[in-house]
Formats: sequence, C-alpha cells, structure tokens
Amino acid sequence: MERDAVVSAFFGKYGFMMPDSNSVIQALLYDMQQSLDNGRRESAMGAKQAMIPTWCNFSDKEIKKESVIVIDAGGTNFRTCLVTFDHAAQPVVSDFRKMSMPGIQKELSKEEFFDTIAHQLDYLKNKSKKIGFCFSYAMEITPDRDGKVLGFSKEIKASAVIGSQVGASLKAALKKTGWEDGLSVTLLNDTTAALLAGKGQPTPGVRFSSYIGFILGTGLNIAYIESGPIRKIDGIKDSFGNAAPASQIVVCESCMFDKIPLSEFDRILDDNSCAPGEFTLEKMCSGAYIGPLAVIAVRQACTDCLFSAEFAAAFKISGDFVLADMDRFLYTPFDTTSKLGKLAAAGKPRDYEILYQIFDSIIERAAVLSSAVIAAAVIKSGQGFDGCSPVCILCNGTTFSRTHNLRRYIETYLTRMLESSRGLHFVLKTMENDITIGTALAALT
Repeated sequence: MERDAVVSAFFGKYGFMMPDSNSVIQALLYDMQQSLDNGRRESAMGAKQAMIPTWCNFSDKEIKKESVIVIDAGGTNFRTCLVTFDHAAQPVVSDFRKMSMPGIQKELSKEEFFDTIAHQLDYLKNKSKKIGFCFSYAMEITPDRDGKVLGFSKEIKASAVIGSQVGASLKAALKKTGWEDGLSVTLLNDTTAALLAGKGQPTPGVRFSSYIGFILGTGLNIAYIESGPIRKIDGIKDSFGNAAPASQIVVCESCMFDKIPLSEFDRILDDNSCAPGEFTLEKMCSGAYIGPLAVIAVRQACTDCLFSAEFAAAFKISGDFVLADMDRFLYTPFDTTSKLGKLAAAGKPRDYEILYQIFDSIIERAAVLSSAVIAAAVIKSGQGFDGCSPVCILCNGTTFSRTHNLRRYIETYLTRMLESSRGLHFVLKTMENDITIGTALAALT
C-alpha cells in the first residue's frame, strides 16, 4: 500500500526500508553457494546459511500397513502422534498430543531436555520401533540420518544440548524408561518434512519439476533439492560406505542469513534477544519477532509524535503486544474488545491509519524478504522453466497462513521475482498434516 508521507519519513529516518528484492536474491545465492562449497565461515563475507545436506532424496517405495512414531519439535509447540499407513498407502494420524516445547520456559540441561522428551513419549512406548523426529532447529544431518545440534533459535533455552546427537541422545533417554532395544530414530528438519509431504501426496493430473518446503511460523527456513556437486561433503560416506546421493534435499537455514541492511529497530531487537548477532533474517520476518519489532517501532513513533498525545499515553500504560494482537487489529481495526483496537480508540481518528501503516509496512518487508528466500531456492533448484511442470512450494506456518496480507504479498512479489523477471514457474501449496506425514515418510523410507 502507498505510505503516508510522515510514515515514510519516519521509516527513512530509522533506516527501515523495503529491500531491493533482486539484490537480496543475489546475496542469498552467493551465500548459499559459498556454504555448499566451503561451509559456514565467521569472516565478514563468509557463508552464514548452513546449507545442510540431508543425505535424503525421494523413494518410490509404496508404504502400506506400517506405523511410525512421529515427533514434531516446533518453534512453540512439541507434538507427538502415531502415523499408520493403511492398505491403500494412505496415512492415518492417531494418538495426537501437543505440549510446550522443552526449553521455552527455562534453561534446561542436556539430560533434562532429553528426559523431558522421553517422558512426553511414554504413552507411545513400543508402538513402533521407528521414530521420525522433526527437529526444527539448526542441525547437521549425519550420513546415518541422526542430527547434531548446531544451535537454537526461536528463544529456546537449552544451550547444553548444542553439539549433541539428537537421535542417539533420545534413544539413551528412552532406554532409561524401559523402551525396547532396536529403535531407529530418523532426524529431519520441518522444511524437509514439508518438501517430502508435497512429493509423497501428489495431486492427480499434476506434474511438478521440483519441490520446496518453506516454513514461516515462529521461525523461518526453506529446503530444496540440490542436483549440483556439494564440495564440502566430497569424499564423505555413510556407515555402509555409500557416497552422498547425486541429488539430495538441502536445508538452507536461511534464518542465519546476515548480508542485508538492518534498521535501527532491528538492531534494538537483536541487542535484546537471546542470541545477539545470530539469526539475523529470522528476526526480520518470522512470527517470534514481528510483534516485538512492531512494539519498538510504535514506541519510537510515540516519542517522535506521529501519534496523538492521548494514544501515546494509553500505549505507555497498555504494555507490549504480540503478532496475534497486530493481526486482530489489522483484520478488525475498530473492534474495541481487542487490545490494540481499544488502544487506538483512546486516541484520535488519525492514529488508526498511522498504526495500520506501521504494522502493514513491517509485514510487507517480511514478505519481500521471505519471497527472496523462496525465489533463491527455486533458482538454485534449476527447475521451473516449463509452465506445465512448475516448482511445488509447500508452505507451512501460522505466520504464513494467518498474518494479515502476508501470503498475498508473498505471491505478488514471487510472481515479479520469478515469472515476470526470470520466466520461472511455481505453485504455492498448503496441506493438512504436512509436517507429520513428511516426517513419517522419512522414517519409513
């Protein structure tokens, strides 16, 4: 939307600008290739995205009459269930439970972290010897499909877990509680799970040239299929002596990307986060941070007198807000039962439009950056040139699906970045139980 002059001037003063999408795409592609060749580097121009090879590709194996325990450790929630593929190879989800993610409330030791997970799995004890573990944090997937934790984002407090092998640590914790021997634990990221779900649950009569899994929820990440050589794993073999597959899924960990201008609001947010200087891109556009970023902007706008004195006084008393509060205001600005609707009603009529434009600008910038991440993955896949066989982008995350105007902005910007500028074709899709089904497929193939 077109911004009011005073809002544009306010954002310009603090360096909050809409990024040039092509510049961001090129910077992402540079960072991606540097990481595929040489790994992450701490130098100024070194790669920040982890670009994690998964040693995983598609299998044509049809799965019938098999069950798998599924764990989904997401940004806020920790979900567990049993997935059974019936005689027609259709997945049936049962025994579903949702809890808070371990480490979200307080710092946990390594033992506490995995013992908590083992306790939460106790009701599924021995219902299958195969466990698919979707672990939505930065990890290095090993050739035996375990995962070494590289770091936690999304404000999870479990620093002692960093460096651990998740599958091996979980099996040790489960053994203490009486689980049978012979457990197999397959680790994967939520983006990989989304990608596999898109491939594993095809649409009749539709053919895609490649698949991408994109997550925009509490955090942000993407996975795509890389068919080029990955120099950093050249010569590495799995426990059976097999070299890495010629084509495999790569998890980008785009949340770590840092080659992008920051506004003063971004710097304040970063300074007050659990991991200053890390997860730069995620802090600019994911659900865990959009709300706090908007609070910083609105607080400064009150100081700079963009709002009426009445609004500023009410805001000072009302305290902080979160993305859900922003959404409710953007969808229904004049609902005085909402936190921000009530706040705006305390001010002048002009305050409504200023607040709306600040929020919408923050969401639009998140959409530009998210679109650049998707576009870079599509370009890197080397597919999408044929309109009859576009790239399937399976999208997941409440921020993507619920945030006011975000999906619309992403689709608009992607059309410009890919179809109009580069002749590349794509389809955005969502699917029920995508992470669960993709995780189950990974554990059974």
